[in-house]
Amino acid sequence: MFNPLKQHYKSNMKCKDFMSKSFLLIGGSSDIARRLATMLLDDGHQVTLLARDADRVAELVDRGADLVQGDALDEAVVQNAVAHASGRSENGLAGMAHLVGSIALRPPHATKLEDFNAVLQTNLTSAFLALKTAGKAMLKLGTGRLVFTSSVAGSYGLTNHEAIAAAKGGLEAMVRSAASTYAQRGLRVNAVAPGLTETRLGGSVLRSEAIREASVGMIPLKRINEPAEIAQSMHWLLTAAPDNMTGQVLHLDGGMSNIRG
Repeated sequence: MFNPLKQHYKSNMKCKDFMSKSFLLIGGSSDIARRLATMLLDDGHQVTLLARDADRVAELVDRGADLVQGDALDEAVVQNAVAHASGRSENGLAGMAHLVGSIALRPPHATKLEDFNAVLQTNLTSAFLALKTAGKAMLKLGTGRLVFTSSVAGSYGLTNHEAIAAAKGGLEAMVRSAASTYAQRGLRVNAVAPGLTETRLGGSVLRSEAIREASVGMIPLKRINEPAEIAQSMHWLLTAAPDNMTGQVLHLDGGMSNIRG
């Protein structure tokens, strides 16, 4: 069975011309963020985590990651996190990954406006704030990579996903626009769009075995993503993707958005 973490470690052993860089993970206590942070730390990079839950990242802090505790919607907190991460390397901030997310699965007629707005704030507004703040720091350097987390719901019509579809569809449009805006200024802006993944957030959707079976049945690969698979793809975008990779959304959904199986 393919093990993305094992494959990642093997590839690192072959890398001889290594230079430690500084990376910021916003939403650093998520399941995917913790795996991504582990990969970056294993590489020897400097990692700064912006997270609310210190307990969930304690092991990473013990390994050398720095924690800026706070809310990803608080502009002062985000500015502090970017400044801190920028100061951890003489070359400034090399990359930022935004992994903040929430979901509300209700049809529009049963969704309160405040709940809809909360989904937009958490998923889209926080992403814009990360883009605005980290991007500004990177512009001073003339280089940098920004990676955002979308969802299969951003491009594939799913029942009762109107709120998250609006948020993630907006995020994908923002990524394409920002990639164009900063193409000549050294910034590369991309996103990943996972399908269902074995995370705490995914578990809120997979409330029963019947729902799990129905969900798996919609996926051509007939399985749910592992968090490490998403983290590995984000790691590649942050550290190894070619310079001409920008404005792209990697659909990590087992083929769900593009093929039938």
